[in-house]
Amino acid sequence: MAFGRLERNPGARPMSDINMTPLIDVMLVLLVIFMITAPLMTSSLRLDLPRADGAAPSDAPAFVALAIDAQGGLFLADQPADREQILERVRSAARRDPATEVQLRADRSVPYGRVAEVIGWVQQAGLTRIGFITEAAAGP
Repeated sequence: MAFGRLERNPGARPMSDINMTPLIDVMLVLLVIFMITAPLMTSSLRLDLPRADGAAPSDAPAFVALAIDAQGGLFLADQPADREQILERVRSAARRDPATEVQLRADRSVPYGRVAEVIGWVQQAGLTRIGFITEAAAGP
């Protein structure tokens, strides 16, 4: 007597391919979200800058961004900083390139004495090119 196998229908086989369409859709949505939010995050420090007619963007290849808020707080590249941090950053920039520009943004309510004090620190650290950042004046 021979033992034979009974034929059975082998059910559905597992699919070994991954459907990439949903993954690509999610990645494109994330890309669009980052493209929209990245420019909004460049300047999180809110300042009421003075307005000037001659305001034009600078094309300095190397610069150090300093800001003074309405309370007189100091910011280095939109991060809170103290005098020593500013001096160290300006000194290292002066060692790399003495033509580095310091771009100073100060709220319009900051006393001139505070602005002059920060300018003195920058000059003491070795940089002399200082640009004052303003907003463009409203139309005529």
